[in-house]
Amino acid sequence: MENIFSELSVSVGELKRNFSGVIKQADDEAVAILNHNRPEAYLLSARHYEQLLSYVEDLEDEKLVRERSNGVFIEVNIDDL
Repeated sequence: MENIFSELSVSVGELKRNFSGVIKQADDEAVAILNHNRPEAYLLSARHYEQLLSYVEDLEDEKLVRERSNGVFIEVNIDDL
């Protein structure tokens, strides 16, 4: 059995029948969409999705900073620029 990473889950059929109700019930949490009792997709509110994208961007920036922190540095005088 596959893990479901959401407190709320609905079948594809229920989502088709009651899309607005599912969105309202989910509030700002992810909804697992089940097909034959297996997670097929996750439905996220636009706000939740945007927060995830922002979080991933922050993680990528942190990774880049860590990678570059061991690099070669060149001292520059601001007046020379």
